[in-house]
Amino acid sequence: MQFGFTLKPEHTLERTLALTRQAEDAGFDYGWLFDSHVLWRDPYPLLTLMAGVTSRLRLGTCVTNPGTREPSVTASSLAVLDEISDGRMDLGIGRGDSARRVLGKAPITMAHTEEAIRVIRALVGGESITYEGTELVFPWTRGWTLPVWVAGYGPMAIAMTGRVADGIILQLADPDLVRWFVGQLRDAEVAAGRELGTVKVQAAAPAHVGDRGSGRERTRWFPALVSNHVVDLVNKYPREELPEALTGYITDRTGYDYTHHAEVGSSNAAFVGDEVTDRFCILGSTDEHVAKLRSLADAGVDQFNLYLMNGDEEQQVEAYGKDVIPAFR
Repeated sequence: MQFGFTLKPEHTLERTLALTRQAEDAGFDYGWLFDSHVLWRDPYPLLTLMAGVTSRLRLGTCVTNPGTREPSVTASSLAVLDEISDGRMDLGIGRGDSARRVLGKAPITMAHTEEAIRVIRALVGGESITYEGTELVFPWTRGWTLPVWVAGYGPMAIAMTGRVADGIILQLADPDLVRWFVGQLRDAEVAAGRELGTVKVQAAAPAHVGDRGSGRERTRWFPALVSNHVVDLVNKYPREELPEALTGYITDRTGYDYTHHAEVGSSNAAFVGDEVTDRFCILGSTDEHVAKLRSLADAGVDQFNLYLMNGDEEQQVEAYGKDVIPAFR
């Protein structure tokens, strides 16, 4: 299993870069940034700086969307970042949750997302393509191969991921639910005529080493964040087609304030109980983290992406580097 970390771009530049250097030294393989340009700092200048202070980490957005960022603009940024980082960029992309909704706009369609992936990947790769009736090419790019990770849970998102993506981002650390989604992903690969296991699986979730009670309070915001996507699924698909373990906890949800998105202690999480927090996140001692991560690996996870935004970030990176990551090497 590989390990990544995701930062909310809310820290000072100095702390963002210090955490990035520390994580690379600790053995992390990927460094990701949220892309919600109103709520937090724009990720692309930060990725430029992060590339400059690292030599091994792969870097990317977790996740951007083609609704707030026109695909050719995203492609140009990533092609330059690939040059700066010597080919260490990945694209994490989705329909757009907070980045769109804080603008008063709904997430975009899966069809739009799939088209954007085609455009971005081709342009970064130096290909000539037709987009919206116009032929486009980057004559200056060196022709980088851009890995693409799609964030999504629904049948349409998983089918599209199986067709075109290199990886899927599942915002969950519940092994049973991950296994259910991975089964659908493998079916989608076969339906698309791709080799089984082509698409890598990333489980993205908060983790906190230490007292479980304290960890719950630090990470309870995460199931509340996931509930936004669950509500979208319930509104689109028959509830009986979705696992009760995924949909059952949103019964008492009353709404969501995006100004407190992904925030420790947010009132958004008032409806989230201990049981779902324990399932969706990774809490407790380092031995408990290793045990749950082994269960996630058995469920098909190739990368655990630690949402590093729950306080004591330096100490959490240290704990993972000392006691967790070595158990998987």
